[in-house]
Amino acid sequence: MTAVKMFDGADRRAIDRLVARPLSGEASMSDRVGRIVADVRRRGDRAVKAYARQLDGMTGSLEIGREEIAAGAHATPAPVRRALREAGAHIRKVARAQLPRSWSTQVAPGVVVEQRVTPLDRVGCYVPGGRFPLPSSLLMTAVPARIAGVREVIACCPKPAPVVLAAAAEAGIDRLFRVGGAHAIAALAYGTATIPQVDKIVGPGSRYVAEAKALVVRDCAIDFYAGPSEIVIVSSAAPATWIAADMLAQAEHDPDARAVFITTRPTLARAVLNAIEQRMPATGPARASLATRGAIIVVKTRDEAIALADRFVPEHLVCDDDEVASRVRAGTVFVGPWSAQAAGDYGTGSNHVLPTSGAARFRGGLSAADFVRVSSVQRLTRTGLKRIGQTIITLAEAEGLTAHAESIRERLR
Repeated sequence: MTAVKMFDGADRRAIDRLVARPLSGEASMSDRVGRIVADVRRRGDRAVKAYARQLDGMTGSLEIGREEIAAGAHATPAPVRRALREAGAHIRKVARAQLPRSWSTQVAPGVVVEQRVTPLDRVGCYVPGGRFPLPSSLLMTAVPARIAGVREVIACCPKPAPVVLAAAAEAGIDRLFRVGGAHAIAALAYGTATIPQVDKIVGPGSRYVAEAKALVVRDCAIDFYAGPSEIVIVSSAAPATWIAADMLAQAEHDPDARAVFITTRPTLARAVLNAIEQRMPATGPARASLATRGAIIVVKTRDEAIALADRFVPEHLVCDDDEVASRVRAGTVFVGPWSAQAAGDYGTGSNHVLPTSGAARFRGGLSAADFVRVSSVQRLTRTGLKRIGQTIITLAEAEGLTAHAESIRERLR
């Protein structure tokens, strides 16, 4: 049995099954998350601590103090600390370029509209603590918030390894809590005696975390609903071993991760399949992911490859050239054989918190712009209101809102 399935692009039913995504969550899981969120809202710290002990194996205090963060950073090997510093510097550079600007424009004499950009007051960064420690996720969420000028940056991680504590020190977070799962999301969204309420929650997490974020979004902003990680590779030129390495790298995230390679060259497809099978681990998430959600698809034309990749609307797209990059919607795009997807996870400074489950149809990855409010300020003089007054009155009366029209007439009498 092969580790990853190979398909002919003409097999429409098979392609449709590959493109289709499972429902966001099981009813039983949604119900359980709903109960946890409601319990945290009702009982606050008591509920959070009970779930943290039961589900996270928490011992000790809920909040991690400065001394423990410093000790974790000190315990982290020096080369790792240097790598965190360099990655943080790259993230800061990109984040500064991402910030929207304030501006002012005169739309008519006496009528001025401004755009005002102000940072959020407090944000919560969720850092998973499951199969692997993820210090990079802490950098990717907290550093842009800092660059945006957020007053207080809070992080939650159920099992923060020393390297995560080192990332917390590098990112300059204000408070760190030893809690995860749906109960952490509820605490951030609604606040407890210990964990303050935030304006926005960002960061990847388990299905329970994603479900909780979707549930609290009516009361607290989130970045986006995050499903399993995805990569689509469109290539006719990259080395087979490189393509196989990228697929294996993405698949090791999670058994539900999806890795798809699309090509017009059958010989390259078979070479990639052989390279994957030679490098496939005997057990683990990569094997499970590629066996159930991995695919190599051979199509006849370049246009067909592009159209199929666009149907996936993937989190990550890796491709040969700018034409493919410009025609496929994706959370982030890597162009050329040297642009490895893993580079974006750690070193380029571009954010790796990205839309999944087709959300790249309407937004890109997390950025510094996610941590600011963009609002408008409008100023009219008497001359300005007289100039546009009849336009306002006409449109208001066309909608049947006569009181709106009268509020303008009252000023113009």
